[in-house]
Amino acid sequence: MERELKFTVLGGGSWATAIVKMLSENQERTTWYMRNTEALEHIGTQGHNPNYLSSVEFDPDQLELTDNMDTAVSNSDILIFAIPSAFLKSELDKLTVPIRDKIIFSAIKGIVPETGLIVGEHFHKNYDIPIENIGVITGPCHAEEVALERLSYLTLACADTHKAELLAKNLRSDYIRTKITDDIIGTEYAAMLKNVYAIAVGMAHGLGYGDNFQSVLMSNSIREMKRFIKRVHKMKRNINDSAYLGDLLVTGYSVFSRNRMFGNMIGKGYTVKSAMMEMSMIAEGYYAAKSAHLISTKFEKETKTPILYAVYEILYEAKNPKKTFQKLTEKLD
Repeated sequence: MERELKFTVLGGGSWATAIVKMLSENQERTTWYMRNTEALEHIGTQGHNPNYLSSVEFDPDQLELTDNMDTAVSNSDILIFAIPSAFLKSELDKLTVPIRDKIIFSAIKGIVPETGLIVGEHFHKNYDIPIENIGVITGPCHAEEVALERLSYLTLACADTHKAELLAKNLRSDYIRTKITDDIIGTEYAAMLKNVYAIAVGMAHGLGYGDNFQSVLMSNSIREMKRFIKRVHKMKRNINDSAYLGDLLVTGYSVFSRNRMFGNMIGKGYTVKSAMMEMSMIAEGYYAAKSAHLISTKFEKETKTPILYAVYEILYEAKNPKKTFQKLTEKLD
C-alpha cells in the first residue's frame, strides 16, 4: 500500500493502553476509542490513562480520542479490538457503519458469551469479515510489563501473513519482538484456554497446593490444550511455541495474571460473585470456562479435558473446590 495505514484501538483497559503505547512508538497518529468519556478527557489533557497503566505517558497530539464507535471505525484501515469479550457484542451493536472492508485484529483473550464463538469466528459469521482480513494478537505478554518496557514477545496470527507482518512491523520496538503465524484459529483458542487453566492454577494455590503440584497441573494443561485445539482445528503446529505454551506459562504463574488471581480467590473460599466484585478487571477465563466446556462435551469420548471440567464444575455448578481438586489429582500424571 502506498499510503500509511491508519490504526484504531478499541478499548480502555490495560491491554488496550499497552497496544496504543506500542503503536505510538511507530505511528504519528493513532485513533483510540473507549466509552469512558472522563478517561478520554483525562488522557487528552494529562497524557495518561487514569484507570489503567497510569504510569504510561502519551503525547496527546499523537492520539485521535473518541467515544463514538462509528468515528473510530471510519477513521482507520486496521481495527484492533481490546474490549473484554463480555462487552464486545454490546459495543459492536453501537455501529451503524459497515466494517466488512476493514482489517480486524483481536487482542481479546476470550469467547463472545452471546454466541459462544471465539472473536475471529464472531466477526466472520456475524459481520461477514473475510477470513483473510481477521487476525489475532497473542503473547506471552502482560500489559504491565509493556508499560515498564520490559522485553516482551508478541505473535501476530492471520491467514494472510502479509497482513500479520503489517501489524507486527507497527508494534515492534526495542522492547517488543514479534513473530507471525497463519494459525489464527489455534492461537485464538489457545489464548482463550490458557485463561481457564490459569484459573485452575490459581485455585490450586488458594487451596494450599504447592509448586510441585502446580507444575504437574501446568504440564497436564498444555497437553490438554493440545488435544482440545487439535480436535477443534487440526493442522501442523508446535504446541511448545511461545503463542501456546509461553502464553499459558505467563498467565498461570505471573503476579499480573487476573485469571490466576480470580482462581486464587475462589480457592481461598470466595464465591464467584464476591471474587468478581473485588476485582477491578475482567477475568476472561470465567466466561471461557463455560464455552470451553460446551465445546469439549461434543468430543468428550475422543478428547479428555478433566482440568477444564473441574474449573467449570466449581464456577458454574458451585461444586466444592477442595473436593473437586481432590478428584482431579487422581486424573493427572
